[in-house]
Amino acid sequence: MNRVTIDAAALRHNIHIIDGWMKEHQAEWALVAKAICGHPETISALSKMGVGAFADSRLRNLRAIRNNAPGKGIWYLRLPHLGAVSEVISMTDVSLNSEEEVIVELNEEAGRQGKSHGIIVMIEVGDLREGIVPGRLVEFYENIFRLPNIRVLGIGANIGCLSGAVPNPDQFMQLALYKELLELKFKKKLPLISAGASSALPLLLEGGLPQGINHFRIGEAVFLGTDLVRGGILPGLRSDAITLEVEVIEIKEKSLIPMGDTSLITPFETSFEQPDIEGSATRRGYRAIVSIGQLDTDIGGLTPRNPQFKIAGASSDVTVLNIGEEDMGMKLGDVVKFDVNYSALVRLMNNSYTERVLLPEPERARAKVELAHA
Repeated sequence: MNRVTIDAAALRHNIHIIDGWMKEHQAEWALVAKAICGHPETISALSKMGVGAFADSRLRNLRAIRNNAPGKGIWYLRLPHLGAVSEVISMTDVSLNSEEEVIVELNEEAGRQGKSHGIIVMIEVGDLREGIVPGRLVEFYENIFRLPNIRVLGIGANIGCLSGAVPNPDQFMQLALYKELLELKFKKKLPLISAGASSALPLLLEGGLPQGINHFRIGEAVFLGTDLVRGGILPGLRSDAITLEVEVIEIKEKSLIPMGDTSLITPFETSFEQPDIEGSATRRGYRAIVSIGQLDTDIGGLTPRNPQFKIAGASSDVTVLNIGEEDMGMKLGDVVKFDVNYSALVRLMNNSYTERVLLPEPERARAKVELAHA
């Protein structure tokens, strides 16, 4: 069976590094747990690593967080839909909002449940995802800030989450100015500007992020260490927390290119890397078929740990690897390991056919990390 291993020691390391960055910037942060899809063992482990708040966009995952990380703050990341208002109030502490009608419903439901609910007002600053347009901000805020069961904790934005635009200081400065405007006009403090994500960490490390950006929602950097601006890995972070392990189900010497005519229409993007070898029509090499396919994950988001292995293609159920002119001693039943990107990880964790295994950290290693970051 295919399995994803989650290295608890690597996660603890990344959390401590990121937590240090946040403290230096005098900011708070919530761990975006979408990528692990409510995996109970991982949530429980993360809750013991100093994570103060979790964030997710699926109510089922939030239920798992509530059950496995008691006492931690819970943020709902997707704009609440009207049909989910009751669950949002009962299971979460804070939600991101841009629709006045929904906030009114949240207020009424919070009253029925005897609760107070925190919200972040999302503002559009260029990514063209959720958020009210700045020209309506004052009117919008005026209509909601007196609701008795709603606490407006601040304003926020998603930057670089849809269009791929790189976060820049001007966007964050806009948010700081909007916060100042609202505080001056309504004589009411807004504690948070929640606009930092993994994509903003390079700007933070360069010293280009305004001090007023004091809340981050970070997921990919914790699980994969990714630098979403320049590529590669953020300084000091580990990229080996997540590993995909799959089994070899066939290994044979074959032609390097398909025989006969090929169609322009396939169910998936089945071919990935075509060999650029003179005379490849007659060249042969060893190919291994492994037990992972397009139904299981984003195959384009997988990178074999062995740099000699190349993904030749994938169908719904299997992936084909070119492994070279020799069989590398590979045999049936061997395990091939892959690094994953965020897209591949999310699909793997949401796939019931994939086993998910938390690798517990050795006691000595955990103590060493805690001491290093004390």
